[in-house]
Amino acid sequence: MKKLIKPSYLILIGLIAVGTMVFQACKKDSKTSNKSGTSTVRVHLTDAPGDYEEVNIDVIGVEINSDISGWVSVSPISAGIYNLLDFANGLDTLLGSAVLPAGKISQMRMILGTRNTVKIDGIVYELKTPSAQQSGLKFNVNESFLAGVTYDIWIDFDAKKSVVETGSGNYILKPTIRAYTNAITGAITGYALPKAAKSNVYAINGTDTFRSFADTFGYFLIRGIPANSYNVLFENTGGYKDTTVTGVSVVAGAVTDMNTIMMRQ
Repeated sequence: MKKLIKPSYLILIGLIAVGTMVFQACKKDSKTSNKSGTSTVRVHLTDAPGDYEEVNIDVIGVEINSDISGWVSVSPISAGIYNLLDFANGLDTLLGSAVLPAGKISQMRMILGTRNTVKIDGIVYELKTPSAQQSGLKFNVNESFLAGVTYDIWIDFDAKKSVVETGSGNYILKPTIRAYTNAITGAITGYALPKAAKSNVYAINGTDTFRSFADTFGYFLIRGIPANSYNVLFENTGGYKDTTVTGVSVVAGAVTDMNTIMMRQ
């Protein structure tokens, strides 16, 4: 004779099974969430110097492309007009920060307004932005960020290469931008003397060239250089001969101090 199971008992067993499945699923999601976590990214604006009196860009927004969450806005953002030449030789300004899922960051984009100008010989010219770039100036990052770690990213404009004269007295902004973090790059610093040489300074390895210049005190800083060995070229004026120092080592996360380099006439 078969033993009958009451419907209420069957319902109880079903509820227990469902509850167990939900509990296990919650545990799995919790482990995944704790493992991935988030990273904090602080975004700075800096510049490689250019031969202009001012290069002003109208920053409206910055976005970061995470492989997990897609495009994420840096918010709050310090929107406004920035003269790129104010941020050379190690100077920068913090535009804002964002919290992202830990993982790979592939791209960034900077969104500009219409108030972009260049100042040459005391005259201010409008810097027009090509229509293809009005939705945002994209550039690659390709970094992997770990959970719980804060990273600094520098958006490095090359002011000299970013301004293009059309030949009719008009100027176009075609930004040359690179981005780097403090986790995978190093820097070279020192003094190029005498100050009268007004040295342009280049760190060169094959086709890779990174540039800065000596300020009014002769001080220079080239930042965002991948770890490697470089030849450092001092391109001088005022009758001083160009000088090259070979085999300057750059280590990730460190600053290589070349101390004082004297130029000869």
